[in-house]
Amino acid sequence: MTRTTVPPAVAVPEEPAPAGARSRRVRRLSGPDRLVLGLMVGVPTLIQAVLVWIPTLLSVGLSFTRWNGLELADIEPAGVDNYSYAVHDYPPFWPAIAHNVIWLVFLALVATPIGLLLAVLLDQKIRGTRLYQSIFFAPVMLSLVMVGIVWQLVYARNEGLLNNLLGTAGTPGATDWLGDSGVNLWAALVASTWRHAGYIMVLYLAGLKGIDPSLREAAAIDGANGRQTFFRVVFPAMRPINIVIVVITIIEALRAFDIVYVINKGTNGLELLSVLVIQNLTGEGQVIGVGSALAVILLVVSLVPIVYYLVRTFRRADR
Repeated sequence: MTRTTVPPAVAVPEEPAPAGARSRRVRRLSGPDRLVLGLMVGVPTLIQAVLVWIPTLLSVGLSFTRWNGLELADIEPAGVDNYSYAVHDYPPFWPAIAHNVIWLVFLALVATPIGLLLAVLLDQKIRGTRLYQSIFFAPVMLSLVMVGIVWQLVYARNEGLLNNLLGTAGTPGATDWLGDSGVNLWAALVASTWRHAGYIMVLYLAGLKGIDPSLREAAAIDGANGRQTFFRVVFPAMRPINIVIVVITIIEALRAFDIVYVINKGTNGLELLSVLVIQNLTGEGQVIGVGSALAVILLVVSLVPIVYYLVRTFRRADR
């Protein structure tokens, strides 16, 4: 009788699942994960809605009404009368627009380049760079009210630091830096630059630290000098930082309030849209409708250039 030998079974390796199948496996969130995620998204959204969006919508609604701010029953529809009054019959309106434009141009052409220059200098790994960064960033940690108080001590006519350095303190020829409507706007802009430049410096320092060193090495190999490397390689590579800084500069220029309010409550050459809003919403003779209309105008003036710039920038990036 012949014995037949059966060969052992050969195990066939299973084919690995395709990458697409693995990527389709989505981890389901557990109950606690959903709760934490809901709190992390919901709480900031709720705070934003309560403190920003709901008051904004209420301001838009109140801008089309007449109201003394006391009884809700006294609210009357006014159509666009508040806007018409603000544009045509409210004397400080157009000076405030002009001052806000000057504020924006000054921050964009003077304060922001100073911050960029400081960032470039402090990025050279000079001795004591940490100390210099702290000194230049110190004004950013102060509130704008405190900045205004500090510069009041600098600009005071009789006891101020500036007039003492000029040797005119206590004399009839001393310049009234904050009381003279011909110079107080520029004095306030210098005070604002003191703070704004430090903020821009920190942002650009972060951008410079994130630049790939190989870009500079490649530019050096191609024979580019330091100035050419910065303007043709480094600065274009910081496009995300540049977008943030443009938006911040516009917002800072249009929401400027604290410094001029501390100096003279935004009068006598320091009229700004933000100050006019507060003057009409509070104090004696408050006009809620006009103040709300000015607030809406300020909102639109702030959003239009920012949205336009961001749309153009992102479209260019998509191309």
